[in-house]
Amino acid sequence: MSGDSFETLREAVRRSPENIPLRQHLADSLLQRGRAEEAEQEYRAALALSPHEASLKVGLARAFSEQQKDSEASVVLEELLKHRDVPPEAYLLNAKLLFRAGEVGRAVAQYKAAVDDDPSVADEDFANLLGISNEEEFDDEFGEVVDGRMRVPWDESGDDLDLQQERPTIRFSDVGGMESLKEEIRLKIIYPLQHAEMFAAYGKPVGGGILMYGAPGCGKTHLARATAGEINAAFLSVGINDVLDMWIGNSERNLHGIFEQARRSQPCVLFFDEVDALGARRSDMRTSGGRHLINQFLSELDGVNASNDGLLILAATNAPWHLDPAFRRPGRFDRVLFVPPPDPLAREDILKILCEEKPTDSIDFRQVAKKTNTFSGADLKAVVDLAIESKLQEAMREGTIKPLTTKDLVKAAKQHRPTTDEWFSTARNHALYSNQGGVYDDILKYLKI
Repeated sequence: MSGDSFETLREAVRRSPENIPLRQHLADSLLQRGRAEEAEQEYRAALALSPHEASLKVGLARAFSEQQKDSEASVVLEELLKHRDVPPEAYLLNAKLLFRAGEVGRAVAQYKAAVDDDPSVADEDFANLLGISNEEEFDDEFGEVVDGRMRVPWDESGDDLDLQQERPTIRFSDVGGMESLKEEIRLKIIYPLQHAEMFAAYGKPVGGGILMYGAPGCGKTHLARATAGEINAAFLSVGINDVLDMWIGNSERNLHGIFEQARRSQPCVLFFDEVDALGARRSDMRTSGGRHLINQFLSELDGVNASNDGLLILAATNAPWHLDPAFRRPGRFDRVLFVPPPDPLAREDILKILCEEKPTDSIDFRQVAKKTNTFSGADLKAVVDLAIESKLQEAMREGTIKPLTTKDLVKAAKQHRPTTDEWFSTARNHALYSNQGGVYDDILKYLKI
């Protein structure tokens, strides 16, 4: 487009300033010609008129990205990705931003989400950078095309997936607080394994599932590892990138392979992190591929074709309201446990553990715990890290090691805002207005509502 054409478009916008499609056309044209800064201003103007228009938000994020304003672009995309009917271009752009930031695993998941939603957005060069196979590598013998993607056949005997297996050494004693949660896990998982004969006499199988939910950084993963350490069991941690695949059938195959590996390692704690990404509500899905994966997941949990005896399944999520209700039926994740931020005694224990083997001077951990209400375990670690960084600067200036004090930790706590606040604002709404069966009563109890 020539300069004269841009002036013609600008004049049209001046004559019709509230014409959103016209403004967007001008912004898109500017962006295509590499004039990202001008495009940014036009997208902003259009969004002021239509603040919820997804295509405008994607355009603004692209304009930011072209100017290397990656943090601004990420903020726009994060807000957009919280909603339904997200344009596949948003996932693709987010994947590229994540890749630039070095988060390759998350970038792969976002790229697959984009292609899953609309195969036409596939970017061969970017896929090669991510190490993802291209469609050309598959020919017609692999089978039918479903939802715009090629179905890859698999059989249950051909498992080649091999997750890294751990043998955690941490125990419940290494986890600060959470006593009621530990007891729930003992009753559901540990006691049946330690007293298998007694449970067998009552026809109770050894195994089962527990779903833990709560704000990020409150110790769900740490507790899962400690559960495996408590019974000297194998531990397999499963993330969405270990399962999701852009080819129909491969995700189900990966999930089956993971369960088979866990069954071969009994007793084994199989831990699914961010399980809502694998088990989202089927009613919210526009393609059958995601529904097939959930059906496969439910089948594996039920042990339809293999025994899950001795297989201990834990899952964690920050958003249980996005999980398909079928996962909470008996025999699956039939225990749903709220993992709250640590209480004062637990915060005291966590701070002590975080400060072990560090130079300290008579720290009053109880006082610091009182100053960190609603802080998660991750928040407490951030507080200790801030205090250490400040102390290191002082030590470098004076040339001698300076011990951490109560004052240092309290000062650091004032500088850090608890990350749980935003989560509780969302959780409160679900607990008040979408609390079927009282599943979120623990949130209301915690908030004293």
